[in-house]
Amino acid sequence: MLEDGNDGSTDRAAGLWGLLLTATLLGVVGAVSGIVFLAISGLGESWYGETGNGWFDGHWWWIAVSVSAGVIVVVLRKWLAMPDKTPGLIEDLRSAHIDTTMVPKVVAVSAVSLIGGASVGPEVALGQLGGGAGGYIAGRRGLDEATTKENTLSGMGGAFGGLFSSPFVATALIMEIARPPRERYGTTFYAATVSATISFAIYFAIIGSVLFGALEVTPYDYENWHILAGFGLGLLSAVVVHTYVAVNGLVKRALSISRIPSRLFPICGGLTFGFVGVMLPLTNFTGTEQLNTILDDGSELGVGLLIATLIGKMVTFAVSTSTGFIGGPIFPILFLGGTTGVIVHEVFPDVPLALAFTCMLAAVPGAMISAPFSMVLLAVILTQVGPLQTAPILIAVATSFLAYEGVRGIVPIGRATPTADAPPPVGPPGTKDPN
Repeated sequence: MLEDGNDGSTDRAAGLWGLLLTATLLGVVGAVSGIVFLAISGLGESWYGETGNGWFDGHWWWIAVSVSAGVIVVVLRKWLAMPDKTPGLIEDLRSAHIDTTMVPKVVAVSAVSLIGGASVGPEVALGQLGGGAGGYIAGRRGLDEATTKENTLSGMGGAFGGLFSSPFVATALIMEIARPPRERYGTTFYAATVSATISFAIYFAIIGSVLFGALEVTPYDYENWHILAGFGLGLLSAVVVHTYVAVNGLVKRALSISRIPSRLFPICGGLTFGFVGVMLPLTNFTGTEQLNTILDDGSELGVGLLIATLIGKMVTFAVSTSTGFIGGPIFPILFLGGTTGVIVHEVFPDVPLALAFTCMLAAVPGAMISAPFSMVLLAVILTQVGPLQTAPILIAVATSFLAYEGVRGIVPIGRATPTADAPPPVGPPGTKDPN
């Protein structure tokens, strides 16, 4: 029996070392593929050139570019024989499965979407690249289903390692959304951590920065009333989430009752977010650079323009996710949260900007993508607020998450997290949304 136990321990140790070695390889693959993809997709934010941030400060020729992106998406979807619906980021994480035959198709359409100015993030394409590599390696090695899922999530960790300000944020996000089974939790965590850390190190060594860099906010001294403020900001975050869900529902409703063929939806989407971008230049693209602008120049922009930009971003985000463009939801949602925080400070100057910004930055995505603790961690790392200042953020995220889920459990308001990848099916009024 002792020998059997030793053999079993040896097998487990060998399996663990094999998993970690694979995670190291996936970290390298994730870093390289991520750098290449982000370099290509990042060309989008250079074509529109220098412009102002006020009303109608965009160039009208932007619309031609966004419509052209829509045309290319139509052609790609037809040529690549893509289905109307492909899994989004949340679906990929929760299933821990990537269809490797879809990876090049999703990556191609996502690159065009990001270059064309769609309000989506790079997470879906990067997750497909990293997770697809993990699944492919597992398939070649003939691994069982559980180990294949571990490799897939490890690959996604490698893809996300350079995306945020810390590899631990990538790991926390994967673990919180994917929720691997208890018996596999430890090995999945270690594998994702190794791949994300290797990827982060390579990415930072080559690029010298991360995609979502630090957000500079003025430090503030903690006071007990900030806990109550966190509660109020959490409730406001839930309102923002519900408002976006309503906007998203209206966009899908409009598309479903229109007479426009579904295959032409990307062209309509490009026309729409292109026009909104001309009117409100801070609403296009992922929102990373734009959020820094709002944080730095919020007072100069004014409350009216900030509110219009917030609503405009909801529209462009909903249109992008509903008309066939492919991309992730996290970065646009962070933009919604951060912008709302700046608005709160402008309306109520006694509320410190750092307090309102950090609370809303974490609370809005925390409720929308059901990853509250990851978003707290992300907000704290991005803004470098102190340990005491973390308490209001925790309260805001918990309040927002519970308020949204509580209302959604009573009122059928639909799903907060968009798949950002497929046009809705065309059907008569009242057709149930399969999402």
